[in-house]
Amino acid sequence: MDGSPVREEAHAADEVLLVLDGRLELVVEGKAVAVESGEMYRVPAGARHAVGPGSRGTLVIVEQPGA
Repeated sequence: MDGSPVREEAHAADEVLLVLDGRLELVVEGKAVAVESGEMYRVPAGARHAVGPGSRGTLVIVEQPGA
């Protein structure tokens, strides 16, 4: 993550977002969510979400089809 926002999207599968270092600023279904280094956040299938400006660090995204 380089500080740039990523526009809103939704997926057919759950996504697990793992922040290895830094901080992820999310907006999920209109609510602000901050995910710190070492934390995970699950975005449910179909949930509208976007990465907010200022997110920096390393992020791993794992899709969970059929979860």
